[in-house]
Amino acid sequence: MVSVAAGLAMAGKIAFASTYAVFAPGKCVDQMRNAIAYPEIDVKLVASHAGISVGPDGASHQELEDIATMRAIPHMKVLVPSDSLSTTRIIEILAHTSGPFYVRIARPSIPVVYSPAEAQEMAVGGSTKFLEGVDATIIACGLMVYEALVAAKKLSKENGLSVGVLDAYSIKPIDTQAIIRASRQSGYIVTAEEHNIMGGLGGAVAEILSESNPTPMRRVGTMDTFGESGEDKDLMVKYGLTANNIANKVLELRASFRK
Repeated sequence: MVSVAAGLAMAGKIAFASTYAVFAPGKCVDQMRNAIAYPEIDVKLVASHAGISVGPDGASHQELEDIATMRAIPHMKVLVPSDSLSTTRIIEILAHTSGPFYVRIARPSIPVVYSPAEAQEMAVGGSTKFLEGVDATIIACGLMVYEALVAAKKLSKENGLSVGVLDAYSIKPIDTQAIIRASRQSGYIVTAEEHNIMGGLGGAVAEILSESNPTPMRRVGTMDTFGESGEDKDLMVKYGLTANNIANKVLELRASFRK
């Protein structure tokens, strides 16, 4: 499928190819690297069923490494929408933007967090600031954006904290300036992703901050482990991919570095 998409693009078509994330890039990263990214042709790879929320299909189908894999490939751009409206908008953008792209979407139905106006403002290399905060900022992607918003509201209600939420839907290119601004404004950063903490969004944010504005941070994600078979909601709790865990990381971070 990926090779056919590459051939269609070489013939002048705008090619979209879609399958489970565990298959692409899981089984065909060679074709994605050498047939699409290396010649920098116009193929959009849309991978569904990513992350631990695949649920009963188990560890063999829970792709937790794809963001790390794809962001390391030259020329490949990586986008992770967080709901139906942002997904629709990203696909519209890519249909009119040349080059190789990887789009990561999850399996379960999730709440809509974007308004139509907010979705319209999305762009490759951009991000969306849902909440301003001076005590900490949560930088999230995918279905963890909703969890981040719930966590921020919980921290406001129960702890009196002003916590910002930034949707870093464009992992590569990433919105470097928005991340630096958030770190300077709030002083503490927690990242949240449905992905291994190695090499994904948390890694990308840490790279930026370590070079531009060193900031205390914590990463929420799967802790360098495989998943297992189970209901998606139960797995999200077991592996710490919840609003409660995000909120606890914010409190832990502030307690650890409080002057």
